[in-house]
Amino acid sequence: MSEFLYLERLLWFDARIRANRYPNARTLAEKFEICNRSAQSCIERFRERFNLPLEYDPLRHGYTYSDPTYQIPFIQPHQQEILALLIAGNLLSHAAGGFISRAIARFGKHLLAQTEQIGLSEKRLAEAFSGQWHGFAPAPAEVFRKTADALLKNHLLSMDYHSPQQPNEPTRRMVEPHHLQHYMGTWYLIAFCRNKKEWRKFSLARMARLKVEKTGFAPRDREEWRQQLEGGFGVIQGGELTLVRLRFAPSRAPYIREQHWHPQQSVEERPDGGLILSFPVADFREIKLEVQRYGAEVEVLEPQGLRDEIAREIRAMSKIYD
Repeated sequence: MSEFLYLERLLWFDARIRANRYPNARTLAEKFEICNRSAQSCIERFRERFNLPLEYDPLRHGYTYSDPTYQIPFIQPHQQEILALLIAGNLLSHAAGGFISRAIARFGKHLLAQTEQIGLSEKRLAEAFSGQWHGFAPAPAEVFRKTADALLKNHLLSMDYHSPQQPNEPTRRMVEPHHLQHYMGTWYLIAFCRNKKEWRKFSLARMARLKVEKTGFAPRDREEWRQQLEGGFGVIQGGELTLVRLRFAPSRAPYIREQHWHPQQSVEERPDGGLILSFPVADFREIKLEVQRYGAEVEVLEPQGLRDEIAREIRAMSKIYD
């Protein structure tokens, strides 16, 4: 279990005891949507790690403290750590149907309660920081929760999945989840698809009827799926890498110099004030859209295949506007 989830459960359990609500494994399981067995394991970990003086009251069917003066021995969090955590929640407010931001906000409140004179508040953070994406595909909170649950527990995940071209014709998939990627506001799952017998990248926005299976699996080595995550420009990976060279006009070059497109990018300055930006790609689809975004201020120098595709697109567009 991640430290974040563990501490959130610990803080909730402690608060219920102090409110004389006598929490137990059942109430902990209901609150965090886990099984009773996992909840009881959490309670035992509370006792062992923090020496919680837990005492079970058989009449109340729940736990209390044998020492009411007991305090959880928290290491006081630094202001920078709290700020970083709460900013993350603010910036991810639209991701995963708000699931992440709500979880971080709950935990952040507990952290804020542990320190005095911190000078932070939810209102102040909302006014001071924001994040915005456009054109992204949001993932429903329940889809994200089940996907993350299967991923962290190393359990198989079954789901209905549809392609953008056939939204009404989903196929049932059984996958081994290995990695969740947040790319430009959209969440993707890198998983080994047992139906196709190969690695695939699934958009959470296209998933439905998810089920975290009881069957577990042994995680595969990162080297098996690394190419799905890194290598070329953009979110579409896995293909053979090709070097792309783009020549930007002097009018656009100052903005491109400020931007990071790829870890392996290189910039060649031109005498006229323009520049040539080079980086690898595994698929032309996303880079085509990026090139079209800059219109006449960019020219594809290499590869010839991408240059030809852009030329065909320009001819097709000209017919629309002629």
